[in-house]
Amino acid sequence: MKILLTGGTGYIGSHTAVELIKRGYEVEIIDNLFNSKITVLDGIEKITGVKPKFYHADLLDTEKLDEIFTSNNYDAVMHFAGLKAVGESVGKPLLYYYNNIGTTINLLEAMKKHGTKRIIFSSSATVYGDQDGVKLTEKNQTGIGITNPYGQTKYMIEQILKDNVVANPDFEVTILRYFNPVGAHASGFIGEDPNDIPNNLMPVIMKVSTGEIPILSVYGNDYNTPDGTGMRDYIHVVDLARGHVMAIEKMGPGVQIYNLGTGEATSVMEMIKAFEEAGGKTLPYKITARRPGDLAKIFADPTKAEVELKWKTELTVADAMRDTINYLNCLKKR
Repeated sequence: MKILLTGGTGYIGSHTAVELIKRGYEVEIIDNLFNSKITVLDGIEKITGVKPKFYHADLLDTEKLDEIFTSNNYDAVMHFAGLKAVGESVGKPLLYYYNNIGTTINLLEAMKKHGTKRIIFSSSATVYGDQDGVKLTEKNQTGIGITNPYGQTKYMIEQILKDNVVANPDFEVTILRYFNPVGAHASGFIGEDPNDIPNNLMPVIMKVSTGEIPILSVYGNDYNTPDGTGMRDYIHVVDLARGHVMAIEKMGPGVQIYNLGTGEATSVMEMIKAFEEAGGKTLPYKITARRPGDLAKIFADPTKAEVELKWKTELTVADAMRDTINYLNCLKKR
């Protein structure tokens, strides 16, 4: 089976490429390298022995997209491409709506024209909005109380995909709602290395540990949680990538939706301590005011994925910290 990964040199896309290749899939990647690096392809090759065919292109370029589909016969698409910085989306909402929604529409039109009828979409737990402290299932309401344009684009793309299946019943859609990916490949050859200023906790921790960021800001320590800091469901990126493989092998008519998470919540302070324990050094941090829209506790109920996809997480936060530090050490040697 031949699969096109949009945004495939990114953090999650690259790890998914590895897992797909290991399972015998033929993988090709399209990416504009806005927030990733071409050297990721070398990392994938070192791990798997295979260097995926790569197209340096933007999904907003409809002519290039048509050219790529014309010269290939894809069995499925995994759609990772998109802008993803929550804070930036608040300041640049039009950019996020234009890019994330526009690229998805272009992709779906190219797929329809060229007869590719399977797509797995990289969605997010942000679509659940402000349901604080609830163990979220796929049946929880979405689209209410979303606090940023990034989350809105994920919700709107989900609606576009559902509507597209109504109009084109032979399309097969799987929506994977991620919680909080962390970690790196155990080899150290690929991991999270964003070009932009990081917004999520783990890449900030990484940059504080290397001195690129002087101090870690902990946004609020007065939440109704055991240590007062916010709690999230942190899933190892390799487990997340394996979830995509299981999803592609389970695809069928209509729309399927799955949460990919651990079912457990870990606090910001617990994450800091776990990194310190793995790395053997203390991270400088300061407590600052809460960020608007942040919730106390968000975590998944992954039961549906466990039952239907035969998938569950195998790696822990401690594993993620070990693999992240290994990746950072590999980066220093390059």
